[in-house]
Amino acid sequence: MTLLEAIIFGIVQGITEFLPISSTAHIVITQMIFGYSFPGLSFEIFLHLASVFAVIIYFRRDLVDIIVGFFRYIGKRRSDDKSQFYFGIYILVATAITGILGKILSDVGSDSIKTPTFIAGALIVTGISLIFIERFHKTGNKTESTMTFWDSILVGLGQTLAVIPGISRSGATLVVALLAGLQRETAVRYSFLLAIPVILGSTVLAIGDFSSEMVQYVGALNLIVAFVVTFTFSLLGIIWLISFLKKSKLIYFAIYCFVVAFLVFSFIDPDTVMDIK
Repeated sequence: MTLLEAIIFGIVQGITEFLPISSTAHIVITQMIFGYSFPGLSFEIFLHLASVFAVIIYFRRDLVDIIVGFFRYIGKRRSDDKSQFYFGIYILVATAITGILGKILSDVGSDSIKTPTFIAGALIVTGISLIFIERFHKTGNKTESTMTFWDSILVGLGQTLAVIPGISRSGATLVVALLAGLQRETAVRYSFLLAIPVILGSTVLAIGDFSSEMVQYVGALNLIVAFVVTFTFSLLGIIWLISFLKKSKLIYFAIYCFVVAFLVFSFIDPDTVMDIK
């Protein structure tokens, strides 16, 4: 891998991780364009780890409030900490569902979901879902203090679908959270915070894939550069998306998904199969 390619991978991962357009699909497409097949999932998860650090940095105060409130409520049962306690529970519930069902779905998945045709189809599904939630569903008014266990279960089930390349994790969690009646601001915050345990958990599960073979294949310098670039563009992506969703609509991401799906259908060999999840 060249230094320029490492930078491109970092930019692609960083920009697409938190936008509702499927970072996995974009990383896979980038691999296909450059002709790479990385050993296991180590490189992809390595880049995801850089993205989750960006979330931790941006939401550091929220994380401290949730963690402190969670344990303080357990110890002292302060009413002021109740909403933070339950919000922490809702994050754990959705994460547990995603971890268990996601692992099962990944294990039973065949190579058919790893083809350009399937990825393009999944991007179209993502786009249609974004249009539906934007045009045909009225935004609810639930906040962190009024959402329920059932809401977290639904979001966890939706997030599970993101193991399919082309189904956006952030898109799936946003759509399902909005369907469940969460306010847009709460849904966005919930979606971002859910990325932390999910990505960290995936990293732990894939720790065996990190090897000297992967480092030699990509290059130590390229890994460092890709990580830094991913972190930087992930942070910029978070800031931009939060600002964008306050004044714009999800339909623009839907149009983008349709365009990328068309390009994949038209220009990438449908027989290409990559070693991805």
